[in-house]
Amino acid sequence: MLSHGIRARQSPVTAGAWALLVVAAVLAAGDWVAVARGDRRLEYVCKPGALAALIGVALTLDPGHGDARAWFVVALALSLAGDVFLMLPADRFVAGLASFLLAHVAYVIGLTRHGGSAGALLVAAVPVVAVAGLLGARFLRAARAGGHRELVGPLVAYMAVIAAMVTCAIASGNVLAAAGAVLFMASDALIAETRFVGAAATAACRPATQEPELVTATSGSMNGHRSSSW
Repeated sequence: MLSHGIRARQSPVTAGAWALLVVAAVLAAGDWVAVARGDRRLEYVCKPGALAALIGVALTLDPGHGDARAWFVVALALSLAGDVFLMLPADRFVAGLASFLLAHVAYVIGLTRHGGSAGALLVAAVPVVAVAGLLGARFLRAARAGGHRELVGPLVAYMAVIAAMVTCAIASGNVLAAAGAVLFMASDALIAETRFVGAAATAACRPATQEPELVTATSGSMNGHRSSSW
């Protein structure tokens, strides 16, 4: 009983997890510098490296729910794949979008394994759906106007899934998870604004990794989602 009580008071963040979290933070900062300077070599190292370090953090945590942690690891791995697709010189926007869509599905499963009542989900869904609907209508109009009608279906699917993920994160009651999810949605909105609504809508579509906000929000959201499994 005593050993169980001591274990219950221990932080789920192990020494190894803290070390990897520092590595992830350093690599994320390096990625911001790389994007600002246009240093693709540095970006190719730091961007996937930050997500790989976050996967290491998730694996070295001492979680309260191992099944939720497993889903978050899957989500992080899919996010890593999405970052790589969006980072490539060739435009792999749809592949990146699909990877992040599947990542959000994994987050939804993990977030709803242990928490988030039906009432909490309903309350959280009202503002999230309202915001997602307004943003979605704006981006879809711009995508059609810019000659990207083939992206309308994938964009609708992605917006629905990310709205579900944000709703589940808020309903979980975990502040870090909610903050991370909102940051992720805000980041994606900024990228869509640039890609479809801004000047990029009338020019050749460039890889979304040109936006440093994506790395910032991704790193923050992963930390928040990971903490929700503690």
